[in-house]
Amino acid sequence: MGKTYIDTVKYIVYGDINIDGIVEKPDVVGAIFGQTEGLLGDELDLRDLQKNGRIGRIEVELNVGKNGKTTGTIKIPSSLDMVETCIIAAALETVDRVGPCEAHITVKKVEDTRSVKRKQVIERAKQLLKSLISEELPESKEISDLVRADVKASEITQYGPEKLAAGPNIDRSEDIIIVEGRADVIALLKSGIPNAIALGGAHIPKSIVELTHKKETTVFLDGDRGGDIILNELIQSNADIDFIARAPRGKEVEELTRKEIIKCLRGKVPYEQEKSDIKISQSQYSYTSSKFNKHQHTIHRSNNKSNSDYYASSNARNKNVGKATTQQKQKKGEYIVKSPEVLLKELNRLNNTLKSKFYDKNGVLIKEVSVKDMVKALDEIDGLDTIIFDGIITQRLVDLAAKKGVTTLVGLKIGNVSKAPPSLEIITRNN
Repeated sequence: MGKTYIDTVKYIVYGDINIDGIVEKPDVVGAIFGQTEGLLGDELDLRDLQKNGRIGRIEVELNVGKNGKTTGTIKIPSSLDMVETCIIAAALETVDRVGPCEAHITVKKVEDTRSVKRKQVIERAKQLLKSLISEELPESKEISDLVRADVKASEITQYGPEKLAAGPNIDRSEDIIIVEGRADVIALLKSGIPNAIALGGAHIPKSIVELTHKKETTVFLDGDRGGDIILNELIQSNADIDFIARAPRGKEVEELTRKEIIKCLRGKVPYEQEKSDIKISQSQYSYTSSKFNKHQHTIHRSNNKSNSDYYASSNARNKNVGKATTQQKQKKGEYIVKSPEVLLKELNRLNNTLKSKFYDKNGVLIKEVSVKDMVKALDEIDGLDTIIFDGIITQRLVDLAAKKGVTTLVGLKIGNVSKAPPSLEIITRNN
């Protein structure tokens, strides 16, 4: 900056000068003082301001060109306030002659030296902080947080030909969590959840769709319109979704704390429950049977599946089928008579509870579990015959029930079911 002769430099005025002739530096300085004298009044006279230490030394750098013209730069330090400094800068541009030669001055900028110093302070503070963290011993929590964040972020892997960002357990885990982007995967990794995979955009990769048909799938959506768009794209791509979790309205997954992430995942809901806003009439119900009989059933085509097996619903039923008998032997604990009317009445009792009940072939209650734990319970319990649950019947549930030897499945309604074995009777209640 050079010697300024003032204690505090707040601003520096930078200008370019073009002169039609060859001149010296004192000529330029003299022209500035002479042609601005009296222009701005006594309070902003350059000579007085310099004597009082409000304006520093005017620095001029000149270059003489081959064409006999002179160009250069002007720099004036100032301890005046912002407004007064800008007035001085504007006054410079009124100088139109240096000695006998025509001249033109253009102010390029007025620099706040304190802003430059602030940047220097910030950069130096960053260096000092890094040195402090590496050389000094932080608190144990700080150490664990630093290590956890770096290690978890480094564990992120790539999956499939699309090289999707994913957690390290995406292949080994029996269930997966689909999120929108790489930052969401990192957020879940830092929260101790290693089985997340990112879509990487609105287009649904083939690898994701294939994974959803192999593993239990939870879609963790942002709490905005974009989350709804992603869900719609997944549905259109024929992904097999089991559960939906959402970030709080207006927040993205990557913005959530560990506590918020865990809370959202614990509050996940079955996909079919999210998909439909179910309103159940207490006075009207019907049942649908998977026993295909061309005389008693009407075929219902599922969306976009013209060549698939079609699900059948009942048009007629013998009035005497399944009537309760007073001679039926009662067992210890809760039991149920296996008739459509009684089964649907029990379904009414489960309304809005999100619970399920498992019965054996004698109608005795074996176990009552939440809908979200049905799949696990199906694997653990033997001797099942009838399942009643407050939810929507999906193809996955039909396949599992048939595998376990269940003969009657009772739910609110049928989801995307394209086929069912003749041995399994499905009873539902319509809106």
